[in-house]
Amino acid sequence: MMRNILLIGGSSGIGLAAKNLLESQGNKVIATSRSTFEATNPQATLSIPESLDGLVYCPGTINLKPFHRLTDQEFLTDWEVNFLGATRALRLALPSLKKAPSASVVLFSTVAVKCGMPMHASIASAKGAVEGLTRSLAAEWAPKIRVNAIAPSLTETPLAAGILADDKRREAAAERHPLKMIGQAEHSAELVSYLLSDASRFTTGQILRPDGGLSSLRLF
Repeated sequence: MMRNILLIGGSSGIGLAAKNLLESQGNKVIATSRSTFEATNPQATLSIPESLDGLVYCPGTINLKPFHRLTDQEFLTDWEVNFLGATRALRLALPSLKKAPSASVVLFSTVAVKCGMPMHASIASAKGAVEGLTRSLAAEWAPKIRVNAIAPSLTETPLAAGILADDKRREAAAERHPLKMIGQAEHSAELVSYLLSDASRFTTGQILRPDGGLSSLRLF
């Protein structure tokens, strides 16, 4: 069955992988980059169907600094991209989501919310707000609209290119995960597809964690 899906942040990384997968499954995907979404009047520039089966908000940031070097503006930027951008997309899509027989929202968090990690204070706090929003809206919008989030570990995307700049860094990053590998965009894209599908119709208010076991396992 074809679904109408609005995807914000579909120009690269996980968002692009999700867009390609969803379209290959026969869905109609209305995709836009975050910069375009924020810079224009979305209601005027996006052709959103009257009935919307799904919303996916993918944008994220990686701003890794010691806490004492983070400025107010850097905190605000991370909150703007990760949290406030999501709330704008949700407000825009809500009237159309309400008109679908059953709709699903997918937001994105990070493994750093559950795992305390040095130099992640700004991004972890912003994504922690996304997890709180996920659970609050899942309760408020039940039973008609499901709301879930995906919290990946380090994933090989353009956003993470600086962290995975050479073989030594890649090997070190993989070694930190119990599965000894780095996440791929397709891993999260497949979860997006699942959460938008009827296969997850009994799932809401959840944070799914494609993180190679990092948030729950310790190997001694």
